[in-house]
Amino acid sequence: MSALTERRKQLARRLAGTEIPVVGRLRRPLQAMPFPYTPPTIPQGVDVPERKPRVGTNFPTDWARTESARRTRAVIIDTMVRPVMAGLAQPTRRGTDRLDALDGPAVFAANHHSHVDTPLLLSSLPTPWRHRVVVGAASDYFFGTKITGALSALVIGAIPIDRRKISRASTDLARDLVNEGWSLMVFPEGGRSPDGWGQPFRGGAAFIAIRTKRPVVPVHIEGTGRILGKGMSRPKPARTTVTFGAPMWPTEGEDARAFGERIEQHVAELADEAMTDWWQARRRAHSDETPALTGPTTATWRRVWELDATHQKRKGPRRRTWPR
Repeated sequence: MSALTERRKQLARRLAGTEIPVVGRLRRPLQAMPFPYTPPTIPQGVDVPERKPRVGTNFPTDWARTESARRTRAVIIDTMVRPVMAGLAQPTRRGTDRLDALDGPAVFAANHHSHVDTPLLLSSLPTPWRHRVVVGAASDYFFGTKITGALSALVIGAIPIDRRKISRASTDLARDLVNEGWSLMVFPEGGRSPDGWGQPFRGGAAFIAIRTKRPVVPVHIEGTGRILGKGMSRPKPARTTVTFGAPMWPTEGEDARAFGERIEQHVAELADEAMTDWWQARRRAHSDETPALTGPTTATWRRVWELDATHQKRKGPRRRTWPR
């Protein structure tokens, strides 16, 4: 009878919300234990420092630039990434001779159509830069969790970049690494192309180059959108072309916006060169007739149609006119 009465009392306390749960009863002895078994007490009036999450722009990547991590990444790129890209992207690499006179780190700025762009460009960089380069990667995508962040930092040497706003932490990290002799690979558009045309370049690459007094190497990547464009779920093989431009140095008094516009223009000229040939691209550049990367301002279906028509027109049969 007494056991039944006790159970009824427990039920009444539970319904009233006054019964202490089992976890709470077990936690009570632990709460009575002193520091360091429990959190320290904080005096009144003292602000508690906020713990920064170790993901996103706060993800630590120093370990990925240690000698052991660099050697691991070099093996991954040379023995896995390059063969996969050779079969999947079948790349043609142009303009590497333009880097012969370049000494030291540089900012490699390329257009962005696909997730394939990063491994393709990494495996296409000449040897002096391939194994001492960091990749500016979107912190919300590549560093959203500890697992994806660790894999991105180890495999491609990624560092977190906030693409939604100007982040001093991201900028300072990129600047310090370039000053330490690391090259930086970035995609100034801030994201992949949704329709095959380019997007306006942002000023991050130009800003880092100005702050570090190092050159920007413009790069155009053609064909990766056909392999794994935005919205595609499975990759399919296609031919690609990676064209390196001559190193560009900021001029005296040139700000990041003006330099960024120059970088975008040079990438557009490289795109024209990849679609036609060097001579025709230079003629159009000289007469200020280089087609823009961003394409026409119109409806999406029309932009896609214009892109296909432009490719057919520029890649179709043509009679080359060489200088006499």
